[in-house]
Amino acid sequence: MNVDVAVVGAGPTGLLLACELALAGVRTRVFERRTEPQRDSRALSLHPRSVEVIDQRGLLDRFLPLGRPVPGWHFAQLPTHLDFSALDSRHGYTLFIAQARTEALLAERARELGVEVERGYEVAGLGQDADGAEVEVRGRDGNVATIRARYVVGCDGGRSVVRQSAGIAFPGTDETFTGVLGDFAVTDPTALDAARARGVLVAPMEDGVVRLVYLDPERIRVPSGEPVTLEEFRASLTRLCGSDCGVAEPRWLSRFGNATRLAESYRAGRVLLAGDAAHIHFPAAGQGLNTGLQDAMNLGWKLAAVVNGWAPPGLLDRYDAERRPVGQSVTENTEIQTLLAELTLVPQYRRPATALRALFDELLNMPQVNRTLAARVSALGTAYPPATPGADPLVGHRMPDLGLTAAGSEAVRVYELLPAARYVHLDLAGDAPDLGPTVTEGWGSRVTPVTVTARDAHPDLDGVTEILVRPDGHVAWATRTTDARARQAERTEALTAWAGTPS
Repeated sequence: MNVDVAVVGAGPTGLLLACELALAGVRTRVFERRTEPQRDSRALSLHPRSVEVIDQRGLLDRFLPLGRPVPGWHFAQLPTHLDFSALDSRHGYTLFIAQARTEALLAERARELGVEVERGYEVAGLGQDADGAEVEVRGRDGNVATIRARYVVGCDGGRSVVRQSAGIAFPGTDETFTGVLGDFAVTDPTALDAARARGVLVAPMEDGVVRLVYLDPERIRVPSGEPVTLEEFRASLTRLCGSDCGVAEPRWLSRFGNATRLAESYRAGRVLLAGDAAHIHFPAAGQGLNTGLQDAMNLGWKLAAVVNGWAPPGLLDRYDAERRPVGQSVTENTEIQTLLAELTLVPQYRRPATALRALFDELLNMPQVNRTLAARVSALGTAYPPATPGADPLVGHRMPDLGLTAAGSEAVRVYELLPAARYVHLDLAGDAPDLGPTVTEGWGSRVTPVTVTARDAHPDLDGVTEILVRPDGHVAWATRTTDARARQAERTEALTAWAGTPS
């Protein structure tokens, strides 16, 4: 084999996946069609769950200084915002940070971990057999090289060559309308409030650049492939706001559509998909990049376990079982948000659509409704189905980032135990003095055993005696059994089911 895993695409999803694989010692090469790092930033935010993911790998200190925390976020551009600060997380905010910054920070981390990111390479063909896959990549000089890998992961966007070559269907709907965005070095600050009041999204960016995003009823049927001109942008703003907002010196102009598609499967043999290669949708509430990062976090440790030879049966299949329903949920909620916006732009539906938006806004003022949608958009509400019936209610949910005191550890939070991307076994009962050595001898470096001597109270953990936390921060197993011998049997079964046969 030339490599264990070939990752196609060096966007945020591909880079985070490469980092996750490298943490587990998996030989990984990343192939990227672009010759230079991304300069333009379609995405501008990391939602709370993505911030948690970054925190779990010890990288938050790199991101926070370059971003701006925003506690509220929009749903369908309604006046009442989702309140992320009310959710159960240390990171109840969206981190406003340009995609280019996110990519640069993840690329830096990938280099530190020894990952090769090879730019100027385009996939020309893909095949697979029972033992591996072969990727044909065409370099800048036009020559084609064949790379043999045990697995290939397509993180190469909505037009994914990997997905198409693997024969994975991409059903969904074509675009029916488009929006426009522009990043400008010069704007008229006095006109921006009027623009906001008329539904234009105004987002301050770095170096004084301002992003404007709008839906122009007279231009919503223009195909996304048609370039945007400065003259068109000014004319649309004038129609919408009565002023062109003084826009000048455009850094980037782009048109985007509401085509929505979800891969029929996230896996075909030794080929897997993540990010936009698996799901595309209108950028409502900024969920696309975030969903891709969480795909990578879910897939990385599973694929590494298979490559390293200790994965229990069916572990890699759980990637599709866990993440495809999330992709479906995201595509559905973005379609809802898109429809709420589009109908107000169609004359015959404008009056009832405006009333419908007012009703939704009223509902968002109800705390329970707001929390429900905030948990969905932020991905803090993502919970994976238990692998076995009768599991503890915690199983599949995010592990709370409790403050704790751990014997023999400097960690003061649960997430500080996760940077190595291993399972973490938390002994909350503290009545089994030989538990740590038993776990270490049985499962070696796959599991980090931690005896918790003190912790923050949390209602979901009342009565819990032991927890096995997955490398992605979700709960694999939990028990409330108090009998030490019975708990030992449960523990062995759980560790074997998740961390493989004891060594």
